Amino acid sequence: MDEPVLIVGAGPVGMLLACELLRQGVPVRLVDAARDHSAHSRATIVWPRLLELMHHSGLTERLADAGHPIDGVTYFSRGRPLGTAWMNRLPDTPYPFAVAIAQRETERIIEDRLAELGGKIERGVRLTELRDGPRPMAVLAGPDGTTEEVVPEWLVGADGAHSSVRKLVGSSFEGAEFDVSFSVTDAEIAGDAPQNVVSYCYTPEGSLAFGPLGGGVCRVAVSVPHASDDTPPSRQFFQRIVDERGPGRNVLGELRFSTTFRVHARTASAFRSGRVLLAGDAAHIMSPAGAQGMNTGLQDAVSLGWRLAAVLRGELPESIVDEYDRERRDAAHAVARITALQTQWGLLRSRRQIAVRDNVLRAANTTGFLQRTLAPLVAQTGVRYPAGNVLRDTVRRNQIRPGERLPVLPVAGPLAPEVRVAGRTWTPVSADRPTVLLWPGHRVRPDWPALTGDVRSRLPEEIAVVEPRYAEGPLSAALGRGPVAAVVRPDGHLHAVVPLTRAGEVSGVVAALGDQVR
Repeated sequence: MDEPVLIVGAGPVGMLLACELLRQGVPVRLVDAARDHSAHSRATIVWPRLLELMHHSGLTERLADAGHPIDGVTYFSRGRPLGTAWMNRLPDTPYPFAVAIAQRETERIIEDRLAELGGKIERGVRLTELRDGPRPMAVLAGPDGTTEEVVPEWLVGADGAHSSVRKLVGSSFEGAEFDVSFSVTDAEIAGDAPQNVVSYCYTPEGSLAFGPLGGGVCRVAVSVPHASDDTPPSRQFFQRIVDERGPGRNVLGELRFSTTFRVHARTASAFRSGRVLLAGDAAHIMSPAGAQGMNTGLQDAVSLGWRLAAVLRGELPESIVDEYDRERRDAAHAVARITALQTQWGLLRSRRQIAVRDNVLRAANTTGFLQRTLAPLVAQTGVRYPAGNVLRDTVRRNQIRPGERLPVLPVAGPLAPEVRVAGRTWTPVSADRPTVLLWPGHRVRPDWPALTGDVRSRLPEEIAVVEPRYAEGPLSAALGRGPVAAVVRPDGHLHAVVPLTRAGEVSGVVAALGDQVR
């Protein structure tokens, strides 16, 4: 096949991965067994970290324009607020807000971008067979029943929780099943529920979540006993629970859809098997509490996109794909723990357990601990990866460490010294290749121009170099007071940091690039 990458599954994860690859000049074939998107709204929130990572694909502003801004997440107990994790108070992101938007609208926006990049979806095409080898051999069955064999260089399974790809490669899908189900609907709502935050409401009878979607419409999710049949819950059912568990008085209008499902949390034993990879729900599913599932899957797509493109361009060794398996499995486990915790908060029944939960959340809110710790976790700006084999001994006290996210903005194309987003200035890094940030520190040395010129002359052509113009704000806090060279990955995570206090240390910058270049 002419396309080196075959993506099975054209949900938001598969489409975003296709966009990432097409944008970098990598041909893609994208197939999906379904004939159309689901009419139901599933995932509804895009958090700040994903907004950062989708900026370079031209999607962030489109999502923000089409969606409803969310300032934070508020926790209630018996209708009384316990505390709020504010997205709009995050100091280190160019997007200090979340976007509430129905998944079908998110999919429409990504599919429009896919078409602009020359991509298309082959609907009604199923993967029926997959064989191992130096390159995977796949058998595809078309909507008319005809079959074909294709041998791509890489095959990615983004085909959901019941992934055919995962089953065919034999990866296990282990995890836990919570003793709770959720009934979910979208409906117009009028009343006291705040429209600028997601509300999680806990009571001894169960939990309730309100997710405003704009225009007076709200996602409503309630914990319920396991259903005995498939009958969709009625408006009267949801109204009764909203009355029991919600903050103040709220009246629901007609339901746009209604369903009940059981909550699972599972992760594939491996995200890579030879040249077959898993992403999104095919690789991990988690509790819907916290609205993290789609965001985690779309981050898989970004993480895989720059790696596969660089490998296919011959700029990175294939071993970089092993890091995808390790990093994204660790990240999925970390996010799953947070969503499980929030699910369990809503399952507490005893007075003692409820008192402990409420007192802890109130104290965390009062002391600022909730904002410092939970807000970055919900926003996913707190995602960090293992440092790997980099120069740990060069990291100074209080300095950001390798594997952590830098407060920068990945962008496509040529890099300027700074980029403006929503009236704020940010340092750009390449979304396609490693970037070296030459940071002068708080006082520029007289020999700084000569030192940076020496660094530039020794770096490979494919390495982008940026010298930030300002010495204040979150980047200054991350890199510290002294002059350093920071090697930054295309996803904005720090690979290594090397002090530049004398000319002899320039060679350390090249060494720190390590496996970021061939």
